[in-house]
Amino acid sequence: MFDLILKGGTLPDGRTTDIGITGGTITAIEDLSSAQAGEVIDATGDLVSPPFVDPHFHMDATLSYGIPRINASGTLLEGIGLWGELKQVMQPEEIKARALEYCDWAASLGLLCIRSHVDTCHDSLIGVEALLEVRKEVADYIDLQLVAFPQDGLYRDPTALQNTIRALDMGVDVVGGIPHFERTMADGARSVTALCEIAAERGLMVDMHCDETDDPHSRHIETLAYETQRLGLQGRVAGSHLTSMHSMDNYYVSKLLPLMAEAEVAAIPNPLINIVLQGRHDTYPKRRGLTRVKEMQAMGIDVGWGQDCVMDPWYSMGTGDMLDVAFMGLHVAQMTSPEEMRRCFDMVTNVNARIMGLDDYGLRVGAKASMVVLDAGNPIEALRLRPDRLCVIAKGKVISRQSRNDARLDLPGRPASVRRRHSAHS
Repeated sequence: MFDLILKGGTLPDGRTTDIGITGGTITAIEDLSSAQAGEVIDATGDLVSPPFVDPHFHMDATLSYGIPRINASGTLLEGIGLWGELKQVMQPEEIKARALEYCDWAASLGLLCIRSHVDTCHDSLIGVEALLEVRKEVADYIDLQLVAFPQDGLYRDPTALQNTIRALDMGVDVVGGIPHFERTMADGARSVTALCEIAAERGLMVDMHCDETDDPHSRHIETLAYETQRLGLQGRVAGSHLTSMHSMDNYYVSKLLPLMAEAEVAAIPNPLINIVLQGRHDTYPKRRGLTRVKEMQAMGIDVGWGQDCVMDPWYSMGTGDMLDVAFMGLHVAQMTSPEEMRRCFDMVTNVNARIMGLDDYGLRVGAKASMVVLDAGNPIEALRLRPDRLCVIAKGKVISRQSRNDARLDLPGRPASVRRRHSAHS
């Protein structure tokens, strides 16, 4: 007797099967036609995926667009300045309310694992306190990792180092940084060393905003790879953004990528935000602002797509849908072969889970019973349509349901409804 059976769904690898759930765990993936369950959900013809995973977000800033003003230039630096203004007026209850609203959006979309950076450059640490409360409140359905992020620079801000350590002492999960925003390249490299040493001492993971700039001479990812190896942090470190790599000399990149692969440093580009914020000083040709995704993957480096921002000082749009992120990444990275498109779907599910160290993730017996049913036949169709999430299951419980939203037609000689699903050549 199962608590829940998901019948006849199509898994991302193409298998059609039933999934049995007991408590919060997947206990069977096989033909369960003769089994009993407290509830049976028919997923025949629909894609059943593990939940979506976002390894890079800023939940303390989300849904704050327009407060106290709008980013007029659309640049990263004005966004950082605007965030500094917002920090002076925001209240912990407002941060928490916006974050919980975003988590509602995420739950409805099947986004059940999020890593959020939280600013540690405000002596009150109100963002840290608010998101620690949010992490506790959403724990039954969303796995929320928090990154201690000295937004204004570990050394550029006079209290950032002590506040970052305070945040870690309070229970923040991951060590973050922003070396390219320090006053000098030397200070940036020094901050990478200091932060990696803190992570090594505490047994924590590292996720660093790294080289989020068009400057090809911003090369802190090299230092990050070195410190990862020196301190034995292999498999626990990610470099986020890495946009300078799109402007680097090809010879230097041919040296850099093997260093990253050897150190097992993962990469988290954020295509929606990278292509909006980068290249702002260019006329034409205008750089795309995305790092070298396919080249890193060819070297065996884990590369996952991140959301980064939704309606905040840096980005005026966004819905929380990781399929939007993968869809944009697919286009900008020109990943259009069937194998590459399937890989883009894997980047917002399994690869991101691996980057975040989620050992109980996936569609397998013994894994956490979290999954999403999509109105699509396979991963490529899901990327093309960004379809309705018909059902979201989190840790064994159905937390969201949605009806199919077929369009109703009134056209002579044509069908009465249309769904836009077309799985041929997928």
